[in-house]
Amino acid sequence: MATRKRVTLAPDHVYVPKHEINTKKEAEDVLEKYHCKATDLPLIFVNDPAIVGIGIKPGYLKKLHSKDST
Repeated sequence: MATRKRVTLAPDHVYVPKHEINTKKEAEDVLEKYHCKATDLPLIFVNDPAIVGIGIKPGYLKKLHSKDST
């Protein structure tokens, strides 16, 4: 019996911070500010429910707006 994964989108949930795609200029500024390469930054799965709806593709940098300082 084949089971099917149910995709749950959660962008409006209270515990999910707001995600935005950075422009190329913003991404370059972030990399320059922290003296790193894009491969040094944390990864997120492209099928993560929090980002499925914003149309992010591999290689993009995203901005995360969180109320928590950690």
